[in-house]
Amino acid sequence: MSTNRNPVGWFEIYVQDIERAKAFYQKTFQVTLERLEAPGLELWAFPMSMEASGAAGALVKMEDKDSGIGGTLIYFSCHDCAVEASRAAQNGGRIQKEKMSIGQYGFISLVGDTEGNLIGLHSMQ
Repeated sequence: MSTNRNPVGWFEIYVQDIERAKAFYQKTFQVTLERLEAPGLELWAFPMSMEASGAAGALVKMEDKDSGIGGTLIYFSCHDCAVEASRAAQNGGRIQKEKMSIGQYGFISLVGDTEGNLIGLHSMQ
C-alpha cells in the first residue's frame, strides 16, 4: 500500500431496490449518481474525481448479494453531519445514532438507509 494515499480506494453499498436507494442517496447528499457499465451488476457511482482525495464508490445491485447491516461501515464526509442525518430521516432512512462528539476528530452520526444498510456521517463541526 502506498503511504501517500488514504487506505480506502473504493466502496460499494449493496442494495435490493436500486431506484429507491438512488432516490435516498441523491436526496440525502444532494448529488446525482451516474450509471457505470459492468457485466452482471447494476452500478450507480457517486460523483468522483480521480484527482481528489478520498474514496469513490457506488450503489450496487447484484444477484445473490444481500444488503443490510454487516461488518463494513462507510463514513461520508459532511459539513455538519446533523444536516445529512436529518435529510436521511426525511428521505425514508432512520437515525440510528444522533450527532455525537468524537473529541478532536469531530462528530459522527449513524443512519440506516432505505435498504437496511448502516452508514456513517462525519463532520468537523
